[in-house]
Amino acid sequence: MRKHWIVQAVSWLKSSREPVPHEINELDWKVSLSDNKERLVEHLIAFANYPNGGYLAYGIADAGAKLVGVDQAQVEDIISRLTNLGRDAVEPPLILDHAVVVHDDVPLLFVYISEQANKPAHRRGKSIEEAWIRSGGTTRKASRAEVGSLMLNSHAPRWEELRATSLLSAEEVIARLDLATIAKLLQRPLPDEGSELMRWLAEESMVVLDGNGYYITNLGGIAAARELNQFDFLRRKPIRVIRYRGTNKVDTIDEMVGNKGYAVGFEGLIGYLKRVLPHSEVIQQSLREQVSVYPEIALRELIANALIHQDFGVTGAGPTIEIYDDRITFTNPGSLLPSKRLDRLIGTTPESRNELLASKFRLYRICEERGTGFQKVIADVELFGMPPVVFTPLENAFQVTLYAPRQFAEMAQSERIEACYQHAVLQYFSSQTLTNTTLRARFKVSGNAIKLPT
Repeated sequence: MRKHWIVQAVSWLKSSREPVPHEINELDWKVSLSDNKERLVEHLIAFANYPNGGYLAYGIADAGAKLVGVDQAQVEDIISRLTNLGRDAVEPPLILDHAVVVHDDVPLLFVYISEQANKPAHRRGKSIEEAWIRSGGTTRKASRAEVGSLMLNSHAPRWEELRATSLLSAEEVIARLDLATIAKLLQRPLPDEGSELMRWLAEESMVVLDGNGYYITNLGGIAAARELNQFDFLRRKPIRVIRYRGTNKVDTIDEMVGNKGYAVGFEGLIGYLKRVLPHSEVIQQSLREQVSVYPEIALRELIANALIHQDFGVTGAGPTIEIYDDRITFTNPGSLLPSKRLDRLIGTTPESRNELLASKFRLYRICEERGTGFQKVIADVELFGMPPVVFTPLENAFQVTLYAPRQFAEMAQSERIEACYQHAVLQYFSSQTLTNTTLRARFKVSGNAIKLPT
């Protein structure tokens, strides 16, 4: 399989040798491996701090003018020593890639040092000022101002970007991920050629490329896993659906634990809920039809919200749906974000703990990122004549509850007040005014059964 970066490496080599040999920031020629470990570490650090990384090219002599090539023993020695230095002498540790390429009938060794997201790369055990950069085709120590600039252009890896597996082959990656369903959600065909498929997965942040294979990321696993229990760090994150008989947890009917990735298993979950949730019979176009007492749009929005906004740092817990005779609850690990107010959740500015996961779910057409999810829920709750949505902060968790439809007379005073407030918020974001008429329509009552105070 031809690695995706090789074409760029060969291009930089040609650029550095034509029309006359000259040093460039992106690539450094070497005839063989230097015995100066300190200088080797500096080169690795400099390329790790450089935009898009850089390359060491071995088998080139006379300041780039002559190609002398490398043999197998040299390749093994160079890769072994550089890999050890990148792992043991640099913070954060580097992962190197390499390839032997025949150029002008001469075998050359290219070592690829990818750009570090968490900058500055620096000597392990030293301050961050022990950092190096590429400048004018050479490697030099970074100034304080340059270290500051590197820090400004740095970001710590997000949870979604961390590795969920050990090193895998391309075949093992394909076996663990349901890529056909992901392609269907994205409404695009999968690449036919193996290397292009893996490159696409890397661009989608589902895998991390490595010289000897691939790592599936947390995003790849949590979104597209065929079986979540194949991922050690995700096996406790499946969504659970528990059904109870009555209005408490004393008598459990059954429990279903999903084992698919959230994106590839989402439609199956919705289908399961539509089968097991209570139904009522309505007449549509002269035909009797069974309709769930809970609106499907509300179910989709609240499930997606629980999946996306959970705190993956809370171990041993995953999203839970609990079904009672009179209500359904959606609970996700993690408390409400500090910037959110419980009484301002409807129509609030969208914000997520897991921005990459939220972005991908939007592309999969599972949810939006426009902050309108709760507005849709409230609108459907009113349409179905249900009590108000209940938002409940728990210890290290957050819960949303939907109650089955009830008549206005059956609602408690606190429920009527909360329903009125939610209706007012919905009217405000719809550029409408709350009136006696709209409130009576919301509660499905007529006449003077309800009236706003003057």
